[in-house]
Amino acid sequence: MKKTDYNLGSRKFGLRLFAGILYFAASGLLSADCVLAQQPSDYIKNARKSAANKDFKKVYEITGECISKFSRKADRLSAGLSKFPAKGKEHIYKVMNDVATCYFIRGEALMRQGKTDKAVKVFRQIIKKYPYAQAWDPRGWFWSLKEKAEITVKKLTGRGLKEEEEPIGAVTKVVLSDPGLEFPVDYEKYGVFKNPGTENYHYVVRDPEGLARASGEGVYPNTTSLRYDPKFVQMKNKGYLKVNHWKVLQSRDLEKAFYVWNICPEPAGIRQFYIAEILEKSGLIKQAIKAYYSILVFFPKTYGWTYWHTPWYLAEAALSRIKSLLRSHPEFGADLVGAEFKIINGFDHNIANDKFIINPGRIIKVSRGHFARLKKRPLGKIVKETGTKVKLVQYESGDWQLFVNGKPFIIKGITYAPTRVGESPDEGTLTDWTRQDINHNGKIDGPFDSWVDKNKNNIQDTDEPVIGDLKLLQDMGVNTIRVYHQPLEPDKKLFESFYKRGIMVIMGDFLGKYAIGSGADWEQGTDYSNPQQQERMMESVRSMVMRYKDEPYILMWLLGNENVYGLACNADKDPDSFFKFADKVAKMIKKIDPSRPVAIASGDTLFLDKFGKYCPDIDVFGANVYRGKYGFGLFWQNVKDVTGKAAMITEYGAPAYAQGYTLKEAEDFQAEYHRNAWLDIENNSCGRGAGNALGGIAFEWLDEWWKAYEPGYHDKKGLFTGPFLDGFMHEEWLGLCSQGDGKHSPFLRQLRKSYFVYKSLWNKNRLKGNKK
Repeated sequence: MKKTDYNLGSRKFGLRLFAGILYFAASGLLSADCVLAQQPSDYIKNARKSAANKDFKKVYEITGECISKFSRKADRLSAGLSKFPAKGKEHIYKVMNDVATCYFIRGEALMRQGKTDKAVKVFRQIIKKYPYAQAWDPRGWFWSLKEKAEITVKKLTGRGLKEEEEPIGAVTKVVLSDPGLEFPVDYEKYGVFKNPGTENYHYVVRDPEGLARASGEGVYPNTTSLRYDPKFVQMKNKGYLKVNHWKVLQSRDLEKAFYVWNICPEPAGIRQFYIAEILEKSGLIKQAIKAYYSILVFFPKTYGWTYWHTPWYLAEAALSRIKSLLRSHPEFGADLVGAEFKIINGFDHNIANDKFIINPGRIIKVSRGHFARLKKRPLGKIVKETGTKVKLVQYESGDWQLFVNGKPFIIKGITYAPTRVGESPDEGTLTDWTRQDINHNGKIDGPFDSWVDKNKNNIQDTDEPVIGDLKLLQDMGVNTIRVYHQPLEPDKKLFESFYKRGIMVIMGDFLGKYAIGSGADWEQGTDYSNPQQQERMMESVRSMVMRYKDEPYILMWLLGNENVYGLACNADKDPDSFFKFADKVAKMIKKIDPSRPVAIASGDTLFLDKFGKYCPDIDVFGANVYRGKYGFGLFWQNVKDVTGKAAMITEYGAPAYAQGYTLKEAEDFQAEYHRNAWLDIENNSCGRGAGNALGGIAFEWLDEWWKAYEPGYHDKKGLFTGPFLDGFMHEEWLGLCSQGDGKHSPFLRQLRKSYFVYKSLWNKNRLKGNKK
């Protein structure tokens, strides 16, 4: 198995807020006078530029020439396929993909001109001739041209888009024949921990048979119990276990997955992690904890790769899962103490320079009230203070805290961008929600005119009055929304209405991500060492700060949006220049407005060491983090150790859809994900844990239907792998509210379980701060 196949990782990197806005829209910054190129990919680039500028004549000219030149080769390649090419082999079929993409761009142009019959004909050519062609989305994945063509044809021909319900069978859970003799396992009875807390840590087994008996089935080093498990023997003899272990991993047949993963050819550490996950899904929590802990003991240096080819360290993920599970099950009377997991040079893409400092700690017995009795530590005096309107203070203890109007403030935030079904930034149809009034009643649609479809029948019944998102957000306990001043400048006065409801605004500038603000070509991306591009971005930020600095609702300024992942910018290739420039921008902001903190929205902890080195003037390290339903792991401690700064999560969440699961199951998973994420933020806020968590911004308020291409269709396609219920990110299902069948967008709201989770958590006033 290649390392790149270990892609179900704890670090999920990819598309977030308004990704791809300039894929078409900002291409208008470029010249429309395209020179016809020789390679099919060049035709695509130029055709898209022309489409963005609505130069449809040029679109037809460019795509026509590409199709004429390359269709014979494309047809031959297509004829040799009976399924999609394997991952990593797409380049072999590049000509076919490019020709099919040219057809697709041509069909879109015809559709936008209202030439429906001709558009349908073009889309049907794709369906017939190139069923396995894929288009590359520069946001980081391939998508099926046939699939999107079929959806578009259904829309154009008025046949509707029927929601297909997948058959869902019962969950088959694991039943252990040997659960082991101990919980927790006392490893010191069976061996010796050598050099814990150093690079030379390892565990030496003295009594392997005793350890196997204590551990039980599925927990390393026990391999004998499985051989005597009658169900395993039966399934193996009948050939039921001859299946792909990756395909069965996220299935509902947990029993089969458990047996298959026990005998699959993966390295022991990888194998043990997913066995632990399967045990956990089966409700065998104690056995799962034992399995996760065995990774810390035996395989602490095991790594895999995320879909985005960033390192994923299994011991770090296992550690966070153990802590979360033990805290969630105080009835076990156990806690993990003394565990330490540090990776020197672990914040880049290069695993060759990693140095591991390992101490697996011990799972010890504690009283049932152990977690409830954990108290805040003393803070001491304030030793550092920035800002006046919004104060950020640090105490002698090292803890950080925000103050607004003299009162402690933890960010209970959400990304608010109520996008109407059918609109898309990719198609240039996205309108400004802060001014949208499609019913012409003089009120902004989302904040004031939304209503809750309580019985989810997609009809506004008499007992479902207009309530407005503002009231819903206030009731939920939201005190902060995150918005950007690009590419559409939000209406300043609207935010006054939010402020009256007790809701502040974190105002952001993309700082060249998606080539926004830099004037760079999308294909080349923002170059953070380019003086001209730097000046354009500085001016963009300067304009933002000057426009909003006197508004009382501004909580802080936010720079970028996971720029380190490199989408239409070179921050991934030249992080030094990016962070140096970001700090330069922060200095400028503080000269204009020294009254508020400045934060960055990075991507997890990638290049955290670079940020710590080059960004002394950025007050808060913020990051978009998607590590699964266990919270954020060592994120807080890493930020504290490397930078000493305050931290916040600028984006986190999970989809409310999962392939092979009911909508209720997926919604329950989403709710659990959000609950645990928020509790982790609380547990690392001032006086607790790492003590540097200022809060978090949940992603997002409302499902956005445009993210998997067709904006009029609620797409269920998993765009990339991640730590979610079915192992995939479904980007169109991230909302705490659904838009139902889309027919009453942008007004209808179907509140998901996650909404009520936050309503409970955020209205308890559990954190009142540490008063001086």
